[in-house]
Amino acid sequence: MALWSVFLSLLACALWSLTHSASAAAQAPTWCGKFYEPGSLPTNPGGQFHIPAYSEPPLLNFGCAPSNYVGTHVHIPPGATLPVHVWVDDTVLVAGEVDVGLTGIEMSFNFSQLTPRSKPYTLSCVLDLPDGQEVKAENRLTYLPPNPFNGSTTKFDARTGATLVKSFDTGVWEPIFPLGFYTTFGGYLEYNLTILDHTKEIGYNMVHPVPTFDNLTAFNMVLDRMEQLGLWLMTYMNLSSVTEQVNSLKNRTNLLLWYTGDEPDGTSDPLNATSIARDLIYELDGYHPVSLVLNCQNYHWSEYTSGADIIMEDPYPIGINATYSVRWNTSCTTELGDCGCDNCIGSYTDITTRVGEFAFRTQMTGRQRNLTTWHVPQGFGSSEYWAVTPTGQEWLVQCTLAINHGARAIVPWVEPTTSSIENSARKLSQSLPVLTAFLFDPKAITGSILTSSTVDLTYWKTTHGTLLMAVNMAYEPTELAVGE
Repeated sequence: MALWSVFLSLLACALWSLTHSASAAAQAPTWCGKFYEPGSLPTNPGGQFHIPAYSEPPLLNFGCAPSNYVGTHVHIPPGATLPVHVWVDDTVLVAGEVDVGLTGIEMSFNFSQLTPRSKPYTLSCVLDLPDGQEVKAENRLTYLPPNPFNGSTTKFDARTGATLVKSFDTGVWEPIFPLGFYTTFGGYLEYNLTILDHTKEIGYNMVHPVPTFDNLTAFNMVLDRMEQLGLWLMTYMNLSSVTEQVNSLKNRTNLLLWYTGDEPDGTSDPLNATSIARDLIYELDGYHPVSLVLNCQNYHWSEYTSGADIIMEDPYPIGINATYSVRWNTSCTTELGDCGCDNCIGSYTDITTRVGEFAFRTQMTGRQRNLTTWHVPQGFGSSEYWAVTPTGQEWLVQCTLAINHGARAIVPWVEPTTSSIENSARKLSQSLPVLTAFLFDPKAITGSILTSSTVDLTYWKTTHGTLLMAVNMAYEPTELAVGE
């Protein structure tokens, strides 16, 4: 019998209640809402993520893939069992009981009760409290018919954040860890298709061509060659012609995902722009996730991420002056300036902090089951804000730190890059089969081991063994002792 699963979380602990407010879009010229030209005055850019006040009395956190923070005061002892009903529209799909204090509870149901359709169903989970109250959490349930456009379909594993595709070789669904550069099209890919063969040989499984795509004949030749090589496509959207672009690409057998926003927070795009683009793409396609990259550390995060299934972050800390802009001759603070890495300190910890902040906000907004984070490491430099280009080792440190802290794909900026970075990328690609097996095992036990201020270590333990990833952020050898 074919089953689907609904994930429930039910915690009675001291959590937070959420409220949101959006500030007005910043005036130009700004970056991340901050003025940066000489003579500019500091000003609060607004748009900071609201961290709710801590509640001493326990609050109920009840969610239904993904979690919604209800903020209901309850008096339930840990371990108590409560009844729950799962509805789709007006039909009860499954009923059962859940224990207070547990999360990730899986309830299976037979989806033959549903009819495939392009319009999402409304998924509701209703919890009955001892005092007679009902607590309700809602989500969208998408059950699509087979892709009518004869193109690929990309799925998302809500348990692990994995991207699921049909193997080019076997046709079997499998998780992949996407690895591939933003790759310059004009003057590079445009004139040399053998670059794609080199890309495949290094071990990348994805290419993200960078516009403009003025030569459409060459662009389609690039896409054809990518299909032949089994390279997945991550594609830019020009928001002025979304319909035309989606309709021209949605039948590609190697289309992995759409990309609608390149640092919209930096340029203070309209706060609803990403959601409008995402909704239109869903209407035109619906078989591939939508992604965007954010550059700012804390500027209207909730509003911009509401238009994405995959959110990318791109702090570039190597070779910057984090306190004074060498490009604009202004100071850089939380209220002024642009130093190339927003609110950074010029350290590898800028990466771990950014990925960690994204994870925290994802959880606080109840989206940990439908939003995943990818990382954009710095593969360039020696220009603008960045005095040097990362070495291959520095590039690999960036990638490993991001993976340790929750990033589930690596999409560096930008090819062409150095041979040193390509050699390190080859090493990372060779580890992908092992990484995929551990990171995307839904039963894996994972955690961090704190050893020193310069060593970052994370483990994944499964029935098949334990994967340990340690990163030395210092520029000298470090000895590490880890117990069993």
